[in-house]
Amino acid sequence: MPTVRIVVTLKPGVLDAQGQAIRQGLHALGFDEVAEVRVGRYLEIDLPEGWSRERVDAMCDQLLAHPLIEQYTIGAGGNPGTGAEAPGPAGRSEARRGTGPRGKGKEARA
Repeated sequence: MPTVRIVVTLKPGVLDAQGQAIRQGLHALGFDEVAEVRVGRYLEIDLPEGWSRERVDAMCDQLLAHPLIEQYTIGAGGNPGTGAEAPGPAGRSEARRGTGPRGKGKEARA
């Protein structure tokens, strides 16, 4: 059973309030050299043999990553996002409009 490792982070330019709070806390503790902190989520999912990258992308797009503000990286085995892995297409919300719990816009209700 392969383990898929997924890292979900905010897209560049999205305000990271948790990251700012952690940076301020580090500065208060004397770690003034810290310039920026970004907070994300790390997931490990055990899947049956034969699962495709497209199925894992679908899980991320529909539930694990918010497509408007988050991006994700998928890795297998070792460290997340190593090798030829690229950020997932979480920013392409128009491709999923009307599918899944987050894609229910006006088009889906018509």
